[in-house]
Parts: sequence; C-alpha cells; structure tokens
Amino acid sequence: MTNAFFGNFDLASLAIWLFWVFFALLIYYLQTENMREGYPLETDDGALSPNQGMFPVPDPKTFRLPHGRGTVTVPSAENEAAHRRTDLALRKTAAGNGFPFEPTGDPLADGVGPASWAPRRDVPELDGKGHPKIVPMARHGQFHVAAGRDPRGLPVEAGDGEIVGTVSDMWIDEPEQLVRYLEIALDAAHGGGKRLAPIQLARIKSDRVKIRALFGRHFAGVPQTRSPEQVTLLEEDKICAYYGGGKLYASAARLEPQL
Repeated sequence: MTNAFFGNFDLASLAIWLFWVFFALLIYYLQTENMREGYPLETDDGALSPNQGMFPVPDPKTFRLPHGRGTVTVPSAENEAAHRRTDLALRKTAAGNGFPFEPTGDPLADGVGPASWAPRRDVPELDGKGHPKIVPMARHGQFHVAAGRDPRGLPVEAGDGEIVGTVSDMWIDEPEQLVRYLEIALDAAHGGGKRLAPIQLARIKSDRVKIRALFGRHFAGVPQTRSPEQVTLLEEDKICAYYGGGKLYASAARLEPQL
C-alpha cells in the first residue's frame, strides 16, 4: 500500500475546489436564467445598450402555461415586441440617458410616468383550479365581512371633496380571502357606470369612503372592465396605474416639492 494513489493526495483540497467550481457554475446558471425577460438591455431610445454585462442572454426556452393557456418562449424578440408600448406621450428633459421624461398630454389617460402600465395578458388571473381569482363578493354568497366596517352603500369622496358615487360591491381574491377592489357606482355627473378602486388607496370611515388619489373630474376616466364578473391582468394594471398616477398628476400642486 506504499504506492497508493491517495496516499499523497489532498482530498480536502479537491473537495473545496470542487465546491468552488460548482458554486461558480450555479451563479452563472442562475444569472443567465434571470435574464430571460428584459434583456438584452436597451437605452432610452430603444437602441442596444453598450454595457450588456458579463453574462450572455440565454438560449430561448419554451414554457407550457397551465390551464390550457398555450405556451410562451423567452427570451424572444417577438414576445418582447408584443409586450412593448411605443409612441408614448413623453419627451426627454435632457440629451443623456437616465434623465426623467415629462408627459406631453394627459398622463393619466396616456398611462405614463407613475401612471404607467404594462401590456399584460388580457385574461383573468386564475387560481390553482383554473377559476378566476378576483370576483365580485355579491355573486358569491358564502363570503361576508367578518371584521371592520362594511363600506357597501357608503358615499365615495374624492381628493377634492366631491362625492362621486357610492360603493356598490367589493371584489375579493377568493383563494386568499382578501378584498382587492371596491366597486363604485358613479353618479351621472362623474361618468356613470361602475368603476373599480384598489382597496389600498381607500380610507373607509364611518360615514364615507375617501379616495385621495383622484379628484372628482378624474373618476370618469378610470379604466373599466369588459365583464361585470371578472377583471383581467391587463385591466388590473391599467386601473391600479390610473389611481397610482393620480397621486402625482391629479393636481399641479402635487408636482411641486412637498417640504
């Protein structure tokens, strides 16, 4: 046994070097998998950015979506083009990259700045059984308000003090058992019809529901849902972006420093 191979071989050194090689390969794999969407990097004008980084864009991979919703291939130039908004109503404030853009029209209607939305799929989000997750509470009698105030029937007050309508229903995330949206029945002076409002931007008081993000004149422009019983991913993005943009764009005074 005097000539055994492992007699003078450092197994501990081999183990640590194998670990470092494995760890480096793992970092490479995770980083490239993370680059399946949003890459290659682009500048503000849509040209390829000169600093792409040290990791290459991975080869395309096709994923089969659940509940019979087809497949999606990423990275894919066609997929990126289909989910990209062009001709935005914005203009540069400086020649270099990285500087803010400013709106050239109505930012809430144009969906720019804080009111930006992404062109997500125009289908509802589904639960594990393939049913729409977010549904009106009135159409599901097994749900009721277990704690807190029930806002249904309360008037809705905008950020400028105008009463724009009343809360007609709540839209719930059924598997999570959470309220996601308040349904508002607008009065005729503010556009009429039904609109959804994110529950996170509503303050439910004893005699009214306050939504400071928008003023009375803006509620008619809140994006509507095609169906009275479900909301799609695209509709959700547009609705939330509209209210979020109102936090800055509803009044010119909000554009100025607040301190």
